[in-house]
Amino acid sequence: MSAVEAKLAELGLSLPAVVPPLAAYQPAVRSGAYVYTSGQLPMVDGKLPVTGKVGAEVTAEEAKELARTCALNALAAVKSVTGDLDRIARVVKVVGFVASASDFTGQPGVINGASELLGEVLGDKGVHARSAVGVAVLPLDAPVEVEVQVELLP
Repeated sequence: MSAVEAKLAELGLSLPAVVPPLAAYQPAVRSGAYVYTSGQLPMVDGKLPVTGKVGAEVTAEEAKELARTCALNALAAVKSVTGDLDRIARVVKVVGFVASASDFTGQPGVINGASELLGEVLGDKGVHARSAVGVAVLPLDAPVEVEVQVELLP
């Protein structure tokens, strides 16, 4: 078991199976020393646990937990192309999308769920640049979607 997966276990988490693509793309691709994930929805066992807009049908706290799930799914996607999460040198960038009610402005707090999970699991390697964007709708009416870019060790 890798050190990263041991840390996940310590937190009571485990890597899920990679979420299969919903369309014509790959969950993650490697280019040189970098891995780029596709947008990861908060799928659990092949299903979205919650749908709807944050600030309407979904609370900000629920959405923050869903963003954690997205980050966990992103780590699974990274492992699918690297074979070992211990190869991560650092998380470079996180982009989070929040399907938002028209008056919801707490997107950064929602995406903190993903950022905090990466920090808990990877320590200093999990510190990253980030964007948190409000959008009208996401695939399958998901409340949150997160993509991650990581740099690998040589």
